[in-house]
Amino acid sequence: MRPRFEELAWHETPMGAISLRRRVDPSLNVEVYEVKLDDEYLMSSLFTVAEIELARLGLAELAGRDLDVVVGGLGLGYTARTVLEDPRVNSLTVVEALGEVIEWHRQDLLPFAGALTSDPRSRMVHGDFFAMVRDATGFDPDVPDRRFHAILVDIDHTPRQFLHPSHADFYTPDGLRRLTGHLHPGGVFALWSNDPPDEEFTALLADVFDTSKAHAVSFHNALQRRESINTVYVARVGGST
Repeated sequence: MRPRFEELAWHETPMGAISLRRRVDPSLNVEVYEVKLDDEYLMSSLFTVAEIELARLGLAELAGRDLDVVVGGLGLGYTARTVLEDPRVNSLTVVEALGEVIEWHRQDLLPFAGALTSDPRSRMVHGDFFAMVRDATGFDPDVPDRRFHAILVDIDHTPRQFLHPSHADFYTPDGLRRLTGHLHPGGVFALWSNDPPDEEFTALLADVFDTSKAHAVSFHNALQRRESINTVYVARVGGST
């Protein structure tokens, strides 16, 4: 019988100590996988509705086939795996700043990692997503200046609350305009946020992109016994894919 609690991995990183934990929640009688950075919870398998909707809402804006997609931030892999469930996807590039998180998936420390690591369309790139946005060569080390149909991002907590101060310039008009340079005409940018919709950020998206919308995603928070609200922002550049 497996123990009720296990620390599956622990690593010291430039951003702090990151750990992957598995536990059995006694009140819900379910197995839970969690990622912590120092004492802060980054992700839990209990709350994945918005991470899944990030992929679904982002890809729903695209009508074409043979889609090339970037996911910024691997985490527990829910967004990336949902992307691969769409049969229109030709390729998926997952950019993750922490090589340790990539290794969790490659070592099958998560029971659902195989669907991502075994899919021939999927590629994991160890790198700084925000630095790649600033760099015109982009997200594919083998194909400089490659453009994508969708870029889906789940890294920071919100457009105002960052995991690292170096991320701040991304959430500005100049930062978002640099991102559009990595998209095909008609391409989509989608962003997860832990907070309800932010009117100021929604207005910023409207200034930079051709169309944009903030989707409030509600889900039942079993631990707090209430409804919680995250946001998925979806914006599209002009033109057609």
